Amino acid sequence: MKQRVRALLRGAESGFEQSMLPLRAAAGRLRYLSPRPRRFTGAFPSYEEAFAAASRAGRLAGYNHHEIAQVSFEQMCGIMPWDYPVMFWLSRLHDQIDGLLDAGGHMGTKYRAFRAPLALSEDFRWVIYELPAIAEAGRRRAEEDGLRALRFVDDVNDAPRLPVFLGSGLMQYLDIPLSSLLTRLPALPPHLLLNKVALRKNGPPLVTLERIGDAYVPYQMRNEADLVRDLETIGYRLVDRWSIDALSHVIDTHPELGPSSSAGFYFRL
Repeated sequence: MKQRVRALLRGAESGFEQSMLPLRAAAGRLRYLSPRPRRFTGAFPSYEEAFAAASRAGRLAGYNHHEIAQVSFEQMCGIMPWDYPVMFWLSRLHDQIDGLLDAGGHMGTKYRAFRAPLALSEDFRWVIYELPAIAEAGRRRAEEDGLRALRFVDDVNDAPRLPVFLGSGLMQYLDIPLSSLLTRLPALPPHLLLNKVALRKNGPPLVTLERIGDAYVPYQMRNEADLVRDLETIGYRLVDRWSIDALSHVIDTHPELGPSSSAGFYFRL
């Protein structure tokens, strides 16, 4: 009897949620008219359509701008709770590796955060692959800070052969499948660490626009099964996965689409 009552209650709750969707959608669309700043705006089926929408609005579109290189830089140089799984695996691999490729590594924020707790030597090769404007700003900042171990490339074909690929906050902004990027490297890295990967809890993948400083950047919420399948096709297998509940987001203008989820992954070739 109790099970039947619970089932009825769940059905009623589900029906109520469905009935509220049009109201949530209408309230979300009104956020376009609100003077309050929005972190996430719009919902698009592809990166290209999101980028075009930002461009049409006369905004800075995408991440490749000197104007936003310094946004939240100091904050990103700190160690956050979701960094610890990455640090755990890097510490486990420490004696087997002599460097890594930090794709989407900004101006070396994770190197600055990790080098002391991981006791990284000056000989450890930390190479950052970034967009040209961010890479240029990163080179200048690393020179000012005397960080000789940091190297920046803005063309993935210039990246050296390294044993670890780190993508911490990369996948939201990457406009191609990850396998397409990895197969352009001199060799597939044996170890693949992805962190802060934005995922859809329900429904197909989508792209929104994230406000970063004065720019609007396409922000992708992916399908987890598709991501894992994409990497399995080139020989990777999943070793570890962790959830990051604190990085769940709702699109301000489209709350009816529900919150995203966030996760990290360790794959081995």
